[in-house]
Amino acid sequence: MIANINNLIVYRELILAWTLRSIRARYQQSLLGVLWAIIQPAASAVIFTIIFTKFIPVDTGDVPYIVFSYTALAPWIFFTSSVNEMVGSLVTNINLVIKIYFPREVLPIAVLFSRLMDFAIAYILLGVLMIVYRRTFYIPNLIYIPLILIVQMSLSLGLGLIGSALNVFYRDIRHIFSLILNIWFYASPIIYPVTAVPENLRKIYYLNPMVGILESYRAVIIYNHQPSPELLISAFSALSILFIGYWFFKRVEFQFADVV
Repeated sequence: MIANINNLIVYRELILAWTLRSIRARYQQSLLGVLWAIIQPAASAVIFTIIFTKFIPVDTGDVPYIVFSYTALAPWIFFTSSVNEMVGSLVTNINLVIKIYFPREVLPIAVLFSRLMDFAIAYILLGVLMIVYRRTFYIPNLIYIPLILIVQMSLSLGLGLIGSALNVFYRDIRHIFSLILNIWFYASPIIYPVTAVPENLRKIYYLNPMVGILESYRAVIIYNHQPSPELLISAFSALSILFIGYWFFKRVEFQFADVV
């Protein structure tokens, strides 16, 4: 494992180059360019705001619903878009996998980093919403955001490594991951607060690693608190999945060129 990580560090320039290539490819010949990183979460937040304030009211206290939902929607879209793209990254770049030697994990890692830029752009709109609705940032608490982000990226990468490796052998894995993520959306506190979950089910609910992550974003940004205590559960789950994912990926890596 240590040798593999050291080898990956040697290829850090390739990771950077492939990250930049992924960003350029995504927005090449696009009229709106990077604005798409804002449009998707913004459109979803507006739709959810209409539904859950006009038709099925959801109590979010003194926090405007659009701020409440967007704070979780942006990281959720970062999570799902990066995992979905990582799962297909090896098959999409089949010619490279067959012809050139390099650590294959470079491809899913570059996808994750390229999607990180989208997430950063999407959160610019959150700053605008906070100003419009006169919500204040408690600057010292914002130092926790990199920590929350590391936990989230560890979870994403672990799942992405597992999915990308399996997708080489079974091409329907990509569809299975997409289905799981769609179901996972409703099992996470994005469009509703955790208080909406029956109290007797919350211990099980908190086993979902995205609960601690999303609640921590809200705690730090909206409520001016420290990260949610459940972030510890999320961190343990994320690091475990990352370790297992990387181990599994390297275990089957030698078969990729033969199978694809």
